[in-house]
Parts: sequence; structure tokens; C-alpha cells
Amino acid sequence: MRVSSQLKSAADKINKSEATSKAIKNKKAFSILLLGVDTGAEGRIDKGNSDTMIVATVNPKKEQVKLVSIPRDTLAELQGTKSFDMQKINAAYNVGGSKMAKKTVEKMFDVPIDYYVTINMGALSKIVDAVGGVDVNVPFSFKYNTTFKKGKMHLTGKEALDYSRMRYDDPEGDYGRQKRQRQVITSLIKSAVSFKSLTNYESILKTLEDSVATDLSFDDMVAIQSDYRTAAKSITSDYLKGRNATIDGSSYQVPTTSEIQRVSDVLRTSLGLEKTNIDNAETKQNALNTNFAATEYQDEFTIYPESVLKDGTTTSEAASTTTTEDNTTQYSQSAPQSNWQQPQQEQSQWQSSY
Repeated sequence: MRVSSQLKSAADKINKSEATSKAIKNKKAFSILLLGVDTGAEGRIDKGNSDTMIVATVNPKKEQVKLVSIPRDTLAELQGTKSFDMQKINAAYNVGGSKMAKKTVEKMFDVPIDYYVTINMGALSKIVDAVGGVDVNVPFSFKYNTTFKKGKMHLTGKEALDYSRMRYDDPEGDYGRQKRQRQVITSLIKSAVSFKSLTNYESILKTLEDSVATDLSFDDMVAIQSDYRTAAKSITSDYLKGRNATIDGSSYQVPTTSEIQRVSDVLRTSLGLEKTNIDNAETKQNALNTNFAATEYQDEFTIYPESVLKDGTTTSEAASTTTTEDNTTQYSQSAPQSNWQQPQQEQSQWQSSY
């Protein structure tokens, strides 16, 4: 009774809701958007962007968990803004919190996102330590605060955070970092589902209470731990692959329409849903950027205004861009540009729900 009472007390601080959702109550497949935000990491105190975005699907019938990473620099239409706005997808959390991030991912892949879990990356080390560390298979030797040697390693919390953050020395860049992040999350899931770490439950709950925000209810969490345990028998991973693009002097990842469709198919299939044909702002921008699509060496990409997307053809309003010798993109005066502006940082408490 004491454990149950403390579990509920901690969960109440994360989310006040107690009702079990219909899908989880009926043991149906569901999806969660995992957001790793950089608040608290490397001395940051502002809200920050969602530097880690992973869609997790859980299907008890298939006994499978699927983790799909979305690069933080992916070009996407932000959902819920006052006007048409295409930006890096990790800006969605900064602009509109977890709810906007959910809606943006849903629209991009035509996949229902049932819940979100936002994790403070600055506290990842505490979460890992609370479950007794994580086991990973290091793909190559490197040093990032901690020295990592190729092969199997058991990581402490600090080591896991370093392992998850290194980017520039990875031959695959951010995609390599995403793979390592999925390794850490996979190990965390296995530890949490086994619940062997219950001997240290007070430390775990305290860490979650201070570092996690979610719209899962307490009853949802209990039901997932008890009824979906077999789904963790098979945890597979995937990622959205983009192409390098320069837009208004900034580096982006622009996934092709076929790649967006592929990831949509993967996610919908893992949830037991029929496939659909993707038709959204991202695919329309791709269709208009014929030069970008023609060759993999072309990094010129234009963001066309919503009026052009609806019409389906370019006009003088959407002038072409040119790529300079130093690989940056220049716009003529009439070229369309994003209307996004850096929002003022919110002074919010971590446990606020967005």
C-alpha cells in the first residue's frame, strides 16, 4: 500500500488525471512522442528546444515496441501557429510546448500521437542512475568527457548523458547520435518494464517527479507496466532520413516525399493501421523544389508561401534562390521567406503541461 500510495503521489505531480484511457484499458496499440529537451543540460535554464524527438509505438498484440527518431533540424510545418509557418521541427516545442510538437508530428506523418513524455535531458543521468545504469553496444571508440571503447559497456548516468550527446566526432553526425540515444532509451525501457529496480523506487519516483512531464494518467502508467510488459520483448528502431539543405543561411534536413511516406507506413503498420497517401505542406514543398530533388548535390531549397502551395505552381512571388560558392543560399528580394521569429523565452516551471 505504501508503494502504491507513493507512486500515485509522484504521478499526481506529473499529471493530475487518474482516468485510464480507452485504448490502454482495452490493451490496444498506442503511440507516444518522446521529447528530450535541453533545459537543465550544460547549464541551460530556459525552456529550450526538443533536441531529441522519438515516436514510440507500443503494440501488445504484436509484442513489439518501435522507436523512430526524427532529426531535430527536419523542415516541418508547425501546427497551431497563427499563420502558416515552416521551421525546424524542434522549434515546435519552443513555440507551443509538447502539444504543438504532438500536432506537428501527427500532421507530417498522418499518424495519431496518443501521448507525449517530455524528459529533461539535464536529468537523464539521474534517471539512468536510478534504474542501475544502462547497457549499450558502443559502435566505435571515442571520447566525449567520458572515454568510450568499442563493444559492450555498462554506463552510469553521467556516462549515458555523454554517450547520448556526442555528435561531431560521429561519422554519421546527428544520425549516429540518434542511434545512440535509441540504445539508451531501449535499455531504460527494458529496466523499467522488468521493474527489478523497484528496490530503489523512491529515488526513481523522485527523479521522474522533477524531470518528466506527460499527459499519461497514473492509471495509464500502472496499466502499461502490468499489461504491456510483453511488448518490450521486441524493441526495434528506425529513423527519418533527410537531405542537407540551406534555407536563409541555416542548415536543415529535408526528407524526400518517399521517405516521409516510408516512415508513415512504418508507424501506421506498427499501430495496426492501414497505410495512407501523404499529402501535406512538406510534400507540396518537395514537389515545387524540382531542382533540389533532381540531384543529391543540390542544397538549394525554397520555402514557398501557403498561397503557392494551394495553387500548386510557382509564380513571380516565389522567386528562385541561388547557392553561393561557400554553399550558403541567397534570396532575391521577392523570394519567400519563413515568417517565424524567435519567441520570447517563457519562465515556466518544469512540471507545467503544454
